[in-house]
Amino acid sequence: MATQVSKAVLVRLEALPGKEDDVRGFLNQGLSIVEGEPGTVRWFGIQFGPSSFGIFDAFPDDDGRQAHLSGAVAQALSERTGEFFEEPTIELIDVVVEKQPA
Repeated sequence: MATQVSKAVLVRLEALPGKEDDVRGFLNQGLSIVEGEPGTVRWFGIQFGPSSFGIFDAFPDDDGRQAHLSGAVAQALSERTGEFFEEPTIELIDVVVEKQPA
């Protein structure tokens, strides 16, 4: 059975002109980073539109979320802001209900 989540983060990224492929690559690299974070139990790199991207990740508790927010992906976001995308918008979310993966 999958770990139930109660906390999440939604990050919105707007690619700088011509940097859409770089943002896709950044998201692919992010996946390999979070695979080493036991407290990050769901992670999605998403695309809202031609230049609008995001990250949605979920955690069993606030400790997992805080560890993630101070980890390598957060550092990479900071390093790539202004190079690949505008200043990210980060929303902290409480999960009300979920359908767990099979």
